[in-house]
Amino acid sequence: MMPEQSKELITDALQARREGRHQDAKRDLTGAVDLCRKGGAQVDVARALTALGQIERDLHNLDAALLHYQEAAAIYRGQANHSKLAHTIRHVADIHRSADRPALAEPCYDEALSLYRRDPQTTPLELANAIRGLALLKSAAGDAPRATALWTEARDLYGEADVNEGVAESERRLALLTGR
Repeated sequence: MMPEQSKELITDALQARREGRHQDAKRDLTGAVDLCRKGGAQVDVARALTALGQIERDLHNLDAALLHYQEAAAIYRGQANHSKLAHTIRHVADIHRSADRPALAEPCYDEALSLYRRDPQTTPLELANAIRGLALLKSAAGDAPRATALWTEARDLYGEADVNEGVAESERRLALLTGR
């Protein structure tokens, strides 16, 4: 069970993030990670680390974000929590892609997609978001056939999830790839 004080810090941090107070969120999440390390279960540490990783991404501190997500992924891997692992690994892939490290991003996307596809609880939106990242990577690499297939799948999944922005982005990207 997550210590009550760390739960409060995470709740406060998420509110601060919504309000654009990223430094306050970072402070609260750093405190939550410390408290969870002292008295919480490993899964609580991982939850706090992923939230801190997101704040670091918001602040464009990609290396710090990567470290937090990688530690959380190691915890989830040890707990055999495939859903959380897939989500966390996708964020690791997104960070590598953002940092222009495609050779590190692609195996992470592949792992996340493999985990998501094997889990019957995976939502269309979760799968679409992971496919989107790999589609961006393949588009940037000039692999139009693979990118086209990925964007088509992402578009269909975003449609299933009623995420119009995702459908529209997929359609725009497909038009660019196919010259429409």
